[in-house]
Amino acid sequence: MKLTTFFNSALIVTSIAFIPGIASAQTANTNNGSGQINTDAKYLQPFNIAFLAYQGYLKEQGIPSGGALLFKYQGGSLTAEDIVQAAVKANKLPAQVLNDSSYLNALDSQLTSLGSIDGSCN
Repeated sequence: MKLTTFFNSALIVTSIAFIPGIASAQTANTNNGSGQINTDAKYLQPFNIAFLAYQGYLKEQGIPSGGALLFKYQGGSLTAEDIVQAAVKANKLPAQVLNDSSYLNALDSQLTSLGSIDGSCN
């Protein structure tokens, strides 16, 4: 139990340390859903977008941060698509990502994981 809490805390601290670099990044390779790297589309990974939202980098686009983000997501009033739309407005993702169901599913998974990490640290 304590090892899990330690691991989750280390994961959060490490993520926070990398957020400034991620927030300023504009491109990163993504997976096209077939297991191969899509070299035509370069944008931030779902993991990065989830942490940007969690840390408040999408607040200007109407996405809450921290616990409020997770509460709204778990309650169903905020979706992965909402977060992607905000990231598009913030010029962190291209608009074509809104049509990428594998990206949206991966973002859903990241947000669910954040919710379980956040819940275990309380």
